[in-house]
Amino acid sequence: MNPPQIVGRVFEEEAVPLDQSAVERANRRMPAWMSSRRRHAWSVYENTPLPTTRSEEWRYTDLSRLIKLGELRLATGESLPESRPRILDATMAEDRAASGHIVLMDGGVVHVDLDRALATSGVVLTSLWSAVDEHPDLLEELLATKVLPAEQGKFEALNAALWTDGVLLYVPENVEVKLPVRSTHWLSQPGSAVCTRTLIVAEAGSRVSYVDEFLSKDFDRRTFQSSAVEVIAHEEAQVQYVSLQRMGREVFFQTAQRTFAHAQSELNTLNVSLGASVSRVDLNTSLLGAGASSEMLGLYFGDENQHFDHNTSQDHVAPGTKSDLLYKGAMDDQSRAAFRGVIRVHHAAQGTDAYQTNRNLLLSEEACANSLPNLEIEADDVRCSHGATVGQLDSETLFYLLSRGLNRQQAERLVVLGFLGDVLTRLPLGGVVEKVTRAIEQKLAQA
Repeated sequence: MNPPQIVGRVFEEEAVPLDQSAVERANRRMPAWMSSRRRHAWSVYENTPLPTTRSEEWRYTDLSRLIKLGELRLATGESLPESRPRILDATMAEDRAASGHIVLMDGGVVHVDLDRALATSGVVLTSLWSAVDEHPDLLEELLATKVLPAEQGKFEALNAALWTDGVLLYVPENVEVKLPVRSTHWLSQPGSAVCTRTLIVAEAGSRVSYVDEFLSKDFDRRTFQSSAVEVIAHEEAQVQYVSLQRMGREVFFQTAQRTFAHAQSELNTLNVSLGASVSRVDLNTSLLGAGASSEMLGLYFGDENQHFDHNTSQDHVAPGTKSDLLYKGAMDDQSRAAFRGVIRVHHAAQGTDAYQTNRNLLLSEEACANSLPNLEIEADDVRCSHGATVGQLDSETLFYLLSRGLNRQQAERLVVLGFLGDVLTRLPLGGVVEKVTRAIEQKLAQA
């Protein structure tokens, strides 16, 4: 990878208040359509109340105790460290097997590289800030409009109004990107808020995998990372999206991901949550074309007082579509997990085949996991099922491992790796399984 290059600039100041002044500062360099879209998003944000535990989707996450948005300042990507942190260098060194890389530091893109043959074939990998000028037609049609508009929620509106930079990945028709495209986000400023967006468009018959990794050090006060991800798979496209979250303590990590799968396309996702003090993942998959399919995988491992909240929905709009969700988590110490998932089958979606499973393993008496699977079915020719489990370590399995000479700590680590590793075997993406396994092993070693 070449030395990082600063791709785009946003504001003159290093950090600005989290208010409308940040919107107007960005708008000074934006075309009229983007300025209007940002102002609209800010209006939606101001008029949308902060979610409370009275809402089913936020029942187990009390935002009033977890974050005060007004006390944060928006990081702009302007002030960059003189050198990359060691953990960022180590992460990038692991990602050599890739078709391209993009690196963001404190909300700004600092490096982009893409295989020359792919660039010649029309693949686009660039900063979102640059794409506003270089690919305005694409962004005007799709960015924060059809897939993830501001009206989706409070945090979605905040991100649409205040994003400082992000990623555009465009794959033309029938182009295959054999190796994953990898992005790395680094957050370094305590007390800041970072808002980034990712837009992935795979045209008909194309194939691409994208790996999104989020990193930071530990902080001494609350820091906020907001990510909005929009993925569109056109007819017969195959797309894999992976999010690996390994942020430090005192980070509130919030991501809203929405995917559109058109006819005969395959759109698979994997969310791995290991870091941050609080992590909230909102994932919606919309199966819009006949024969579309989606596999939705997730794993999380919490310790100390970490809090993980996953909110998923599988929307079957067209007939003959298929989705399969499997989320598994292991919780230790006083950590908490919440999962809410819903399968929605629309009236026209006859022949739907949908499954949803959430399994939780509690490693201590003080750990807690709550699961709320749901079905909303309007069609009559469907196969749908959902299930959830919360359980302790299996005593017979532990006894067997102990009888083979392992101590209790070694035995528990082996059980956890086996329990979570089941998810990874279903997405054999080069380098990702190995990286996630190493990250879990490192966390187990520190427990």
